[in-house]
Amino acid sequence: METKTRESYLDWLRILSILGVLFFHSAMPYVAEDGWHIKNAQTSNLLLESNFFLHLFRMPLLFFISGTVSYYMMQRRTTSSFISLRCRRLLIPLVAAMFIIVPPQIYMERLTQGFTGTFWQWYPDVFNFVPYPKGSFSWHHLWFIAYLFLYDLLLAPLFACCVSSGSGGFKAKASRLAEGSRIYLLMIPGILWYAFLSRRFPETNDLLHDGSYFVYWMFFLLAGFLCILQPKLMNSLQRNRRVSLTIGFMAILLLDYLRWNQIEPGHNSWPFQSEYTWYLFDALKPLVAWTWVFALIGYGKHYLNRKSSVLSYLNEAVFPFYILHQTVIVVLAYYFVQLPNESILSKYIYTLGTTFFITVLTYHLLVRPFALSRILFGMKPKPKPTKIQTQKELNQPVVITSLSTIT
Repeated sequence: METKTRESYLDWLRILSILGVLFFHSAMPYVAEDGWHIKNAQTSNLLLESNFFLHLFRMPLLFFISGTVSYYMMQRRTTSSFISLRCRRLLIPLVAAMFIIVPPQIYMERLTQGFTGTFWQWYPDVFNFVPYPKGSFSWHHLWFIAYLFLYDLLLAPLFACCVSSGSGGFKAKASRLAEGSRIYLLMIPGILWYAFLSRRFPETNDLLHDGSYFVYWMFFLLAGFLCILQPKLMNSLQRNRRVSLTIGFMAILLLDYLRWNQIEPGHNSWPFQSEYTWYLFDALKPLVAWTWVFALIGYGKHYLNRKSSVLSYLNEAVFPFYILHQTVIVVLAYYFVQLPNESILSKYIYTLGTTFFITVLTYHLLVRPFALSRILFGMKPKPKPTKIQTQKELNQPVVITSLSTIT
């Protein structure tokens, strides 16, 4: 049966995915890895390991779920109306955030690099439109929104074709992937693409130099769209959830064993001389990503497909929360890393907790109630209040003016 109504488990997984992003970004000031905006003097290798694991599947899961969202948005819409909707929900928030939400992150980083002026003395540099890090124009963590918008723009004709009444033959052929363990065939293109190209073209999130990952993420979005288009595929993920989790669990154990013992390409312990053997090692990361995404979707469908009174509120809040959260983290981290007598763990926990507190209240008090802010954060227009009959109106006697009113 074709899926028309939105499945609750996908909304729950989307919410949990954004919470995972919060845990990930809150740890970034404290992980033993270069290249983030604010860094603590002491860093943690253990936090780095947890972030390494999360990074393998957090964005793939978000893109997979985004593919299902695109399917639902495509219902009863033309290609042009779908693109118009994505402009309102993605492009407008992206552009607005690049001038409002992201600049404070860059400013706080510039303070750590020696800039001594106020925010308003620095802010005009944004309008020089010199890309970060040389300049001050960037989308930072909102690269996800930029990529998602481009995917929907490029794939809109394909989506429209797939949801049309004439796509029955394609859906019937797709249903064959639901038989047995054939669902894992969906992983092969993404694994091969990553294994052969990711080392040559590393992740940048800047679009222009991110050809490998731009296509890699798109495979997950297409898989999400296909699986919700043909519900038998989602049923297969549910049925094979234990297999997916087992493969994903074994794959991350193997990957970490090789990494922790420096049995990887470029190290002396790597037993193979041929460059082609590197592809086998590099294939482990996308294998972890795909199997954990499949496992989470399968378990989510099995256990989380239930409605809740708070689900609609959380589902509406999650996108503005994503837009806001990293700016809050960077501003807080700028002050927290200056505290000399606090442990990394206490700083991380406090960064996590205060970011959640500030972001939620910012959304609830400053974004959700106002029409303009709802537009700028990609939310639906505020629903118009329905007319409620007063008690006086309810007590008015009914006057029958015609026999036709009698039922």
